[in-house]
Amino acid sequence: MRRIFTLFTFTLLMTGARPAALADGLFVACHAGVSLTPTDVRDVFLGEMQFINAVRLLPVDNITAEPDFLDKVLRMNANKYATTWAKKSFRDGINPPAALANDGAVLEFIRRTPGGCGYLGSEPPEGVTVVAKY
Repeated sequence: MRRIFTLFTFTLLMTGARPAALADGLFVACHAGVSLTPTDVRDVFLGEMQFINAVRLLPVDNITAEPDFLDKVLRMNANKYATTWAKKSFRDGINPPAALANDGAVLEFIRRTPGGCGYLGSEPPEGVTVVAKY
């Protein structure tokens, strides 16, 4: 059974299939009280904007929704994103966003982390600030 699940998951990844949760759209959300504009999102996830007022922004990537986020929001592919962060890490000494497994992990991070921001494949419940929907 485990082998079938692994094969199924591999097939989905190789064919570019998206999980059903992404049918809702793509939502960028931050910890309650963090107020960003939709135009700030790109700067936050590319390390250009690291603070808002006195709060340090802590973006996280969502492995499940990352292909859609890179395409719709950052307008780049995964290789360009990785290259951009490699250069920025070397040049500026800052780290790329941590990668979390799914919407649940990202939502938990956002809820408990002041300055936390991430993107989700489904509309988040109350308790976080929705910055943008794509």
